[in-house]
Amino acid sequence: MDVSLNLWVLTILGLSALIAVDFFIGRKPHDVSMREAGIWTVVWIALAALFGLGLMLFGTAQASGEFFAGFITEKSLSVDNLFVFVLIMAKFSVPTHLQQRVLLIGVLIALVLRAVFIAAGAAIIASFSWVFFIFGAFLMYTAWKLIQEARSDEEEEEFEENRLLKSIEKRFGVADRYHGTKLFIRANGKRILTPLMVVMLAIGTTDVLFALDSIPAIFGLTQDPYIVFTANAFALMGLRQLYFLIGGLLKKLVHLSYGLSVILGFIGVKLVLHALHETGVHVPEISIPVSLAVICGVLVITTITSLIASKRQAERAAAEADGDEGSRGGESGKDSIQV
Repeated sequence: MDVSLNLWVLTILGLSALIAVDFFIGRKPHDVSMREAGIWTVVWIALAALFGLGLMLFGTAQASGEFFAGFITEKSLSVDNLFVFVLIMAKFSVPTHLQQRVLLIGVLIALVLRAVFIAAGAAIIASFSWVFFIFGAFLMYTAWKLIQEARSDEEEEEFEENRLLKSIEKRFGVADRYHGTKLFIRANGKRILTPLMVVMLAIGTTDVLFALDSIPAIFGLTQDPYIVFTANAFALMGLRQLYFLIGGLLKKLVHLSYGLSVILGFIGVKLVLHALHETGVHVPEISIPVSLAVICGVLVITTITSLIASKRQAERAAAEADGDEGSRGGESGKDSIQV
């Protein structure tokens, strides 16, 4: 898809305007209700759908299909980010009324950093077609790693600060408590960070780790930097509302890692096939409609099986609890008879 500089500028200005509206509507710190989160989640998904349809009307059907495949993939991978966001919020004991501000700025930082990754990835792909082999192998390795983590009984219960974050805290210092929405304060004549600023940086920089697999994944679906960037932008900007909307549902998505591993492995195979095709080897390539069908199908199946498994687990826990109460009641009855 041939994208002019003017279209790039208009797209960035349009996204900036949407972000500004989102910011000013929710600029006052408050606890986000399910209704508010639901409305804004629908708004961002609807905007993404309109953008994809616009690509079909004013561009090509292939560009539209690539956008929707990329958006759904990035959205599903972003849901996995929410698990870590929950850990970060708990680690820093972020007050509930400040969490929406943390996520907004944190996601903006993540979007800027991803834009750098996308530009670098596009430049590498344009110069070295063999990089598809590396991307494909990396995605298949990531898929295998996700399965290993999902099968492991060990759970990550605490967020560990990365080296960059630790160095920033050491360099500037951090206040011992939150000061509303302030990012910096003066203490003993020195300007130091507030915990709110630290959490925002934690959200933004931690997302870089997720970008290491999500960016190669979307380049496996399209090599158009414009589509890659816009799909990432729409997926990330609705993440804040999704955090509040499905926060309680996250624990029920017990098979999400398996689903994401299948998607990443599938795209990894697609990349390897594409790389072979580029080197002159006659192999079948996986089309965008097939990719879109596989991605959506895996997500639907994963969600259904997760909810079924969570329901059965809850029923077993309830049955065990009733059994324990019954045994305690029986022991109490025996004691009373003996007395």
